[in-house]
Amino acid sequence: MDKDKIVKIFKKIFRKVFLLPPVPALLISVPSYGLVIYALTGKNVEPAVAYAAYFLSAYAFIITVTGIIGIVRFVRQGIDNHPLVKKALGIPLVSRYLREDMFRAETGLYQGFFINLLYAGVKMFSGILYRSVWFVTLAVYYIFLAVMRASLLHYVRKTGKNKVSEWKRYRLCGIILLFMNIALTGIIILVIHQNSGFEYPGMLIYVMAMYAFYAVVTAVRNVVKFRKYGTPVMSAAKVINLTAALVSMLSLETAMLTQFGAADDPAFRQIMTASTGAGISIIVVGMAVFMIVRSTEQIKHIK
Repeated sequence: MDKDKIVKIFKKIFRKVFLLPPVPALLISVPSYGLVIYALTGKNVEPAVAYAAYFLSAYAFIITVTGIIGIVRFVRQGIDNHPLVKKALGIPLVSRYLREDMFRAETGLYQGFFINLLYAGVKMFSGILYRSVWFVTLAVYYIFLAVMRASLLHYVRKTGKNKVSEWKRYRLCGIILLFMNIALTGIIILVIHQNSGFEYPGMLIYVMAMYAFYAVVTAVRNVVKFRKYGTPVMSAAKVINLTAALVSMLSLETAMLTQFGAADDPAFRQIMTASTGAGISIIVVGMAVFMIVRSTEQIKHIK
């Protein structure tokens, strides 16, 4: 059997096992996530049940990530046929928001800007009130995000746009990302030094886990998707979303380690946090450098 046939067989097996249609993916994922929640929160859980739960949840996570686009489309198609949704689509503004990617991206800039300001204000107030460097560092991080989004919003509302100014705005976001990485590094160092992490009360951690995974998958998809539109400003907005999603994953990891197992093994928690934090920091720096280099090349080419 030649090499090409072997590769085709492996690809076919991979698709059959990990690229499932929406319905089977949902039927496997939902019970698997429920089982792992039971294994993590239940008392006197049999080891065999726990191991099965961890295995199934890992598999469920893989098929959720690989099939998230198909699942979202499947859910959307069902929602679109609902009478209330059909009425809503009759409203021009709602229809435009749901059907036009660019309009939805511009609207998302406003949403993200105000959410970042609110979140930064809450964290700064908490940091001053409780004298917590942790919260102040987070506040600075979200202030950076708000500044980048404000810069993009200013450009979107501006008249007389041209490609050079758009690429300059794209480059500015890359430069801010580099400085923002200092705040991100500070967060990581604080987590490692204090050997602590974010905490979510009750079952909220599972909600945050689902949100974090969805945010990362959606952000990666949008970064790739908006490159084809040739709009640097919107591409920069999606890079900002991806950066925020990656930090939410770091927050989730520290919360999971705090709640489910690393209290008796601080060295393991520090190693995991340092590894994930370093990986995220490298990704952010890589995106920032790419934005700066690419925009500079494009500006020189246009001029």
